[in-house]
Amino acid sequence: MSEYVFFCEDCNKEFTRSLHMAEREKDSVTCPYCKGENVHQVVTAFSAVTSKKS
Repeated sequence: MSEYVFFCEDCNKEFTRSLHMAEREKDSVTCPYCKGENVHQVVTAFSAVTSKKS
């Protein structure tokens, strides 16, 4: 599962959802605050932690 950050244009709030990639591609995301569908994904930074040194 991946965490995605979304922004709702209707209520101007940001929220996070944990979704599988397949769920993200097929389902439309609704705002948990106002139930609006005018939502877009926010670009965020991420880091990966591995056990091996490169």
